[in-house]
Amino acid sequence: MAPKVATKAKPNQLKKVQKGQKKKKLSLRFTIDCTHPVEDGILDMVSFERFLLERIKINGKTGQLAGQVNVERTKQKLVVTSEIPFSKRYLKYLTKKFLKKNKLRDWLRVIANAKDQYELRYFNIDQEEEAEEESS
Repeated sequence: MAPKVATKAKPNQLKKVQKGQKKKKLSLRFTIDCTHPVEDGILDMVSFERFLLERIKINGKTGQLAGQVNVERTKQKLVVTSEIPFSKRYLKYLTKKFLKKNKLRDWLRVIANAKDQYELRYFNIDQEEEAEEESS
């Protein structure tokens, strides 16, 4: 018996996609918790919010958010909501860039404490020095 050869599907046999079907609206929400540096007075939330609004790029253009990306400030947290695909990693990149610009990168780090949340924490310098002294 001869082996069977796979036949190509004819165009009229393929499933048809309904034309009236709409895509599900994408809604992403990320939070940056700046509680510790704001309480100590070394970070200004207003300038951080302004920095993000000016630097977030959409389709290669900065400053043109056009209602697709919103940045909201609530006391010591910054909430970024997006209706288009938006990377959490990009938000971390911009946060680190802001810290470097304000010369805070040596004392603060950006840590993901949840799937959709970042937190600014201090480096544990005292604990590292104590560990070095004990090992000597």
